Amino acid sequence: MELIRRGKVKSVYDNADGSVIIQFRDDITAGNGAKHDIIEGKGILLNEINEIFFNLLNSHGVATHYVKKFSANAFKAKKVQIIPLEVVVRNYAAGSFCKRYGIEKGKKLEPIVEFFLKDDALEDPLICKNVAALLGYATFAQLDRIEQIALNVNQILFDFTRNHGILLADFKIEVGFCDNTILVADEISPDTCRFWDAETGASLDKDIYRHSEGDPLIGYREVLRRISS
Repeated sequence: MELIRRGKVKSVYDNADGSVIIQFRDDITAGNGAKHDIIEGKGILLNEINEIFFNLLNSHGVATHYVKKFSANAFKAKKVQIIPLEVVVRNYAAGSFCKRYGIEKGKKLEPIVEFFLKDDALEDPLICKNVAALLGYATFAQLDRIEQIALNVNQILFDFTRNHGILLADFKIEVGFCDNTILVADEISPDTCRFWDAETGASLDKDIYRHSEGDPLIGYREVLRRISS
């Protein structure tokens, strides 16, 4: 298969049938790639977690790019024309949100949808809907639709994880077009979500790696164990 794109932690291959194969590698990064390591087994773990979450969304009627698991560390997906925006939904204050507004970590929020321009060279800046529309990344109607989709995804994921003893603090998704339909794309995993233990508030996600607090795969395995039960 032809390699289409090699990102920081995933590789995308053309499957020659209108679909793509997305492979999770064992890379882990933080700080826009400034911190980088290889952790054996990470790709397989993320593929298993991602499968559960996307199958959950598909079962709730959410349009996604996910088709099926392809191998231990890869999945088959529809080929999507990605909109160059990262869509973030926040249920609790954490990370850059706290730094930006001086808010303590853990403050409960009404679900907030934020858009970031997907551009590593510019360090993925926050972008408002007016500017995103003005620059032609999407129309106002499309941005409103993306916001609705993101909030629906949030409700499904939040309820599911809460029932497994996990708080979904925030998450990032990407979206794109396939046959004139907006699909949820990319991945849903501890690399792109903040998962907190519902009782202790302990991180079960990539923050473990970001803050050098131990082996992140311990948290990833715990997420998989809980959502698999």
